[in-house]
Amino acid sequence: MDRERTQILLAALPHVPFDGWTQEVIGAGVADSGLDPDLAWRAFPGGPTDLVEFFSLYADRKMVEVLENMSLEDMRVRDRITEAVRVRLDLLAGHREAVRRALALLALPAHTALGVTCLARTVDEMWRASGDMTTDFNFYTKRGLLAGVYGTTLLTWLADETEDFSATWTFLDHRIDDVMKIQKARWWLDKRVADLPDPLAILRCFGEGNPDKADRLADSSV
Repeated sequence: MDRERTQILLAALPHVPFDGWTQEVIGAGVADSGLDPDLAWRAFPGGPTDLVEFFSLYADRKMVEVLENMSLEDMRVRDRITEAVRVRLDLLAGHREAVRRALALLALPAHTALGVTCLARTVDEMWRASGDMTTDFNFYTKRGLLAGVYGTTLLTWLADETEDFSATWTFLDHRIDDVMKIQKARWWLDKRVADLPDPLAILRCFGEGNPDKADRLADSSV
């Protein structure tokens, strides 16, 4: 029912700033779309939270469509991620109040898990659209860092009254700079750890009665 859900969402969005994410808004979206009233329950059986989740999913899909038509391969990684964040927020620019009300709904204790799910899916789509297909531990660190960047940038964007959201983009650039510093520091630490001798190998040398070999292993990292 993807097509019908999209129709209902787009028709419901103009009502959200006034009535919030409610069952009544879903009904209004169905009515304005000229669809069967029964679709209000069949398209979104979970009610308003289902509609909010689909709103997030819809924004993710549109973001990916835009990014796929850009020459991201010619950009640095930091520029790809910056562009991904900007594209998604630009797509939401006409629905800031709907986004604000969605965040308020997802902030309720009963819905925080859904909020985390939506955020995780968004940052994963950003990384994948940027060409990142890692499956190791970096998969989680990259997405965790981007979740922090996107989440704080989103809040800044919601409160931004500057022309063309210039304050938001400045904030985003600073946050990306911070993340790159963390990544560089982590790379340096990983390299230093990799250069350290294997403690188990040293212990095995002592167990074999060969302390001279253990000393050579220890000295090899100096």
